[in-house]
Amino acid sequence: MSATVPSPLDPLALAAELEQVRARFAAIVSNTPGLVYQFVLHADGQVSFPYLSDGCQALLGLTTAELHAAPQRFLDLILPDDRQSYLDAMRASAAAQWSWNWEGRIWVDAWKDVKWINLRSTPHTLADGAVRWDGIMTNITDSKLEQLEVRHSRARLAELSAHTDRVKEQERTRIAREIHDELGGNLTAIKMAVAMLAARLEHGAAVPALRDKTDYVDQLVDRTIEAIHRISLDLRPPLLDLGLVAALEWQAREFARQTGIPTSFSANAREIGLDTDQATALFRIAQEALTNIAKHAHATKVSVRLAKLRHYVSLKISDNGAGIAAADRNKPASFGLRGMAERARALGGTLTLSHASGGGTVVAIKIKQEMTPGTAQDILMPPAAGATIAEENISAAK
Repeated sequence: MSATVPSPLDPLALAAELEQVRARFAAIVSNTPGLVYQFVLHADGQVSFPYLSDGCQALLGLTTAELHAAPQRFLDLILPDDRQSYLDAMRASAAAQWSWNWEGRIWVDAWKDVKWINLRSTPHTLADGAVRWDGIMTNITDSKLEQLEVRHSRARLAELSAHTDRVKEQERTRIAREIHDELGGNLTAIKMAVAMLAARLEHGAAVPALRDKTDYVDQLVDRTIEAIHRISLDLRPPLLDLGLVAALEWQAREFARQTGIPTSFSANAREIGLDTDQATALFRIAQEALTNIAKHAHATKVSVRLAKLRHYVSLKISDNGAGIAAADRNKPASFGLRGMAERARALGGTLTLSHASGGGTVVAIKIKQEMTPGTAQDILMPPAAGATIAEENISAAK
């Protein structure tokens, strides 16, 4: 007589298999950090939590029974400032049937403390029109606080950098004025005295060697005055006091004169509307960009374009040179690019590098600015055509 083979639908076998599945699921959940849950948004707007793991109380300060009985209490846990983003993310996930990924703050009354949580879940539309999400909530407080501290540290460093730049510019201005006023004045007086002495020697029986000495001193004074003028301009161009447009136009001419590279300048406004610190910082960025072109680009043409637009000021410096390789941007010693990016960031703007059409590089700086109503029409001039910029942020090159 043959042995009896249990039917595949044997209730006892099914119960045993189901118990094994439950045990495996329980083992996985118990070793999963955070709270594993199911959340349902019903067609009438009501919500429920069909499943909550044992991590509920440790994360939310509520037992699974409490949250099952009053599922709306979860929304109450979320800080008022973060509730709208939670609801918006839920509705967007339900409508588009994409993953729900949200992070925000909750108030845990059991510990009188604020926690940052992250929830990730996948939506499923049910037969009755409800949407069920299967997911996990985790405590991200430590990582979030570290992230916020890093942001605060960066903000403080940016403030310190901006303050250092302001102090440096003030010191440059002071030194430039003292060199120009004090040394320049003294040298002018010396030149006049030498001229008077030379005139007397012309009318007297002066020794030729003495006349040669006076001529030499006169030439030396001229060269020193020129050097003082050049150093004063390098420290702070007086044209900055007349505005950024005048200063950049002068810088473009000086760059062309010193390097022999044809350099064009254009602006769509006579007054850009930046304060002294902003104008100076933007001018220094342009100086550094032109210095980089002179050193590395091997360019034969450069253009500098300044534009005041509705909500921001734009400065583009483009050349037709060899361009900048990605490896060069990431060099540890590429302080020029880093300094330019830091100055732009301190201004609340962005600095991007891109390849210019036909070869070369475009450095583009954008600074946000609120346009004062009624002031645009009387200062705007016909705009000049500019190069097309492909956005490529260099912040990673720091």
